[in-house]
Amino acid sequence: MLPLRVGVWGAVFPCPMKILFRVITFGLNAFTLRYVSKEMIGLVNVRLTLLYSTIVFLAREAFRRACLSGSTKRNWTKTINLLWLTVPLGICWSLFLGWIWLQLLEVPDPNSVPYYKIGVVAFGLSAVVELLGEPFWVLAQAHLFIRLKVIAESLSIISKCILTVILVVLYPQWGLYIFSLAQLLYTSILVLCYVMYFMKFLGSPEATKKSFPVSRMTDLLPNLIEDQIVVDWKEARLTWSFFKQSFLKQMLTEGERYVMTFLNVLNFGDQGVYDIVNNLGSLVARFIFLPIEESFYIFFAKVLERGTDVKLQKQDDIAMAAAVLESLLKLVLLVGLSITVFGYAYSQLALDIYGGSMLSLGSGPSLLRCYSLYVLLLAVNGVTECFTFASMCKEEVDRFNFVMLALSFTFLCVSYFLTQWQGSVGFILANCFNMSIRIAHSIRYIYNYFKESSYRPLKGLLLSPSLIFVYIISGVVTVFSEVFLCCDKGWLAKLIHVTVGALCFAATLITVFFTETKLINFVRNAVPVTI
Repeated sequence: MLPLRVGVWGAVFPCPMKILFRVITFGLNAFTLRYVSKEMIGLVNVRLTLLYSTIVFLAREAFRRACLSGSTKRNWTKTINLLWLTVPLGICWSLFLGWIWLQLLEVPDPNSVPYYKIGVVAFGLSAVVELLGEPFWVLAQAHLFIRLKVIAESLSIISKCILTVILVVLYPQWGLYIFSLAQLLYTSILVLCYVMYFMKFLGSPEATKKSFPVSRMTDLLPNLIEDQIVVDWKEARLTWSFFKQSFLKQMLTEGERYVMTFLNVLNFGDQGVYDIVNNLGSLVARFIFLPIEESFYIFFAKVLERGTDVKLQKQDDIAMAAAVLESLLKLVLLVGLSITVFGYAYSQLALDIYGGSMLSLGSGPSLLRCYSLYVLLLAVNGVTECFTFASMCKEEVDRFNFVMLALSFTFLCVSYFLTQWQGSVGFILANCFNMSIRIAHSIRYIYNYFKESSYRPLKGLLLSPSLIFVYIISGVVTVFSEVFLCCDKGWLAKLIHVTVGALCFAATLITVFFTETKLINFVRNAVPVTI
């Protein structure tokens, strides 16, 4: 039961702290919107952030997945040597992609967005700085240092937001210098948190008690062992398989930003509005679904044996994995469906409160309503792919690369044509199409994985008729409430509109409590044990 407990702990513990830090960050970002133009937001949050995320993802994602698979009992010297390869790889990607961003892409008007070249250099450099902490991050994740991850990420994000607010208020003429300095501060604090923690932890009585595999800080540096292979070739081959897949996954994850950046289908202002709505809509995905996906990927990877038939594995482990998968699917389905149903009627109000008329008028509400549906698909896909990637063998991962290649090409084509037809909403519709195909592939894999056993975890995607009925009634009632009460009829009407939604949501929760008893028991049995 230990892997399950730590998996649930990894998903549950970050939530209270993340909620606090997200609320602070949310307020700081909302304040910043009053001082920054849509064009500046579009350039920073779409083009420059895409440069940073592409470098980081391509340089480290494959290494993370390969080095977190299997048991923690391994030759950590070889694993750490392998992880340090992310730094030179990141430098190469930074130079190559930086050249593309400077020489091949459209340069913004320096009068509206000054210091573009400085921004490209700073965001590329920040990616390399973050990669310096990769061995520390993997070691912490493998040994389930959940608190360290939450605190490090939260402190770095808040520091970045505070510096941004101070500079946009005091020195708005600095332009991209502001966001460049904030980005470098973010990655520097993130890496320093991990380094300082391990400096204190290694050699301590706690580390000795846990028989921690690393005893000195120098053990976390590249170490050439005489007459021995420097890296574990099995891990290296698995990394290469995941690297081919990660390249395609990045295209799927950030596909709309690549289309915006390279095909110029939207101007920087429209990109800014799209990005704000995208960030607002993905809040739940980032601090609820992502921790679940990351934590339970580790759980499934430890419990299941890659490439081994279900019948040949420990049946207790298979039973536990199937039960956890079924409950997770039910949990994320309910959360995602609630966001879809209630998000439709409250999108305009949320944008009006967050960013004023700049967001609540125009395409903003339509974007957020579509995104509410996308969140449901994100939720289900996160859990299904979490299980799929944790149980696939190397050959299956390689075969899946071809599926991802086809999906990448299809997604780019669909997003381009839908954008021509529906504008920025077309990006979200294309993402929904892409995510649906990925879910279908993962569901097919899970079905085949368990078909020779008596377990049917995909039942977690089925809801009781009474709960479906309550969701339908709630959706209809809240839509009528929006029509008659929101959002230009004063604060009293808005308050009544919110009250109507709260009552409908309470009715939904009560129905869940009485109809989804298996999920309730799972939460009761799993969560209290870990707290």
